[in-house]
Amino acid sequence: MVVGANRDEFYERPTAAANFWDDLPDILGGRDLTACGTWMAVNKSGKVSMLTNYRDLSSLKDNAPSRGNLVADFLKTEITAKGYLEKVQLSGQAYNGFNLVLGDIDDLWYYSNHEDKIYQLGSGVYGLSNALLNTSWPKVEKGKSKLELVLDKEVIDPEYIMDILYDDVKSEAGLPDTGVGEEMEKMLSPMFIKSEKYGSRCSTVILVDKDNKMTFTERVFDTKTFESTTSHFELQL
Repeated sequence: MVVGANRDEFYERPTAAANFWDDLPDILGGRDLTACGTWMAVNKSGKVSMLTNYRDLSSLKDNAPSRGNLVADFLKTEITAKGYLEKVQLSGQAYNGFNLVLGDIDDLWYYSNHEDKIYQLGSGVYGLSNALLNTSWPKVEKGKSKLELVLDKEVIDPEYIMDILYDDVKSEAGLPDTGVGEEMEKMLSPMFIKSEKYGSRCSTVILVDKDNKMTFTERVFDTKTFESTTSHFELQL
């Protein structure tokens, strides 16, 4: 398993860097300190859970529950990925738009409340931004192409994935129309977003080798200088 992701968020939103949680010590990941959920985390049993928002300004709900708790709640339970997503599906329309990918190192599943369908993910290369899985946005296509080259290597170093994730080149063509306007679409178009108030706060790489050793690497960026601090964890599953 190879996973690489950026977390895009407003710079002012308080966040804890990746670590094992004091109140739930089996869970490893960063944490949103406003709602106490997360965007990506794992647990010591080998469960993996991650989320992106689905960007559609026309359907935002006031006072919707926190989407980040959907990630954390899966890691607290013994329920299967498919069973958990079926449970989420029952209340999925109460949330603002989201994409949820979760499972374990052998079996990943996907659900978006925008499409309202549950899928099992087979082997392959997938890309996910703020639309449905594998929607052909420029940064999704670029990321998948670059990742395919890395997957051909005999040994995959987390730094290879980190280099891909730090691509801050804006796209000029093929931009989506999600209701934010052309200039904002262009600002949001790179894999690594930089702006005055909003952008890519951290990058995370999860690797699982043939011996079931998981490495979890997080790189947190200063939102003014973009200097970074990297944390690295290893779990034998």
